[in-house]
Amino acid sequence: MIIRDAENRDTADMCALLNAIIAKGGTTAHQRPFDPERMRKHYLAQSNFISCIVAEDAGRVIGFQSLAWPGEDEGRLPKNWGVIASFVADQAAGKGVGQRLFAATHQKAQAAEVATIDATIRADNVPGLRYYSGLGFVDYVRFKGVPLPDGTLVDRVCKRFDLP
Repeated sequence: MIIRDAENRDTADMCALLNAIIAKGGTTAHQRPFDPERMRKHYLAQSNFISCIVAEDAGRVIGFQSLAWPGEDEGRLPKNWGVIASFVADQAAGKGVGQRLFAATHQKAQAAEVATIDATIRADNVPGLRYYSGLGFVDYVRFKGVPLPDGTLVDRVCKRFDLP
């Protein structure tokens, strides 16, 4: 497994991975499939970009993790916080991909002088909640009944990881 910075050439694989998660449902707030251009704009070229790391195995992206400064929709967060998003292919789950992605993201966060990383997760995403807790993230707030793009109400759990 190779852990490296994401590149534009990765967007098709990143789309395939995230679109499979979206199609399965229940773990991401994303509901609309990504195309390579939307993926590039959302995760690789956003104005608040800090990093995007991929895990590659046998030439395919099997996971990716982004870190960005708070955007308009995260206006509740202090400016020195980062916002993390993590995605791992089902077939790669439980193989240490997430831990390796976070090790690289943690280094990027320290280099960017991020004070705290926020992970806001659907309350029904049990694997995601377990993943972030296992990394040392702690709950700090819960939002009740946040609408998904289709109007479905889902609680959101906000976890934080304070960097030294």
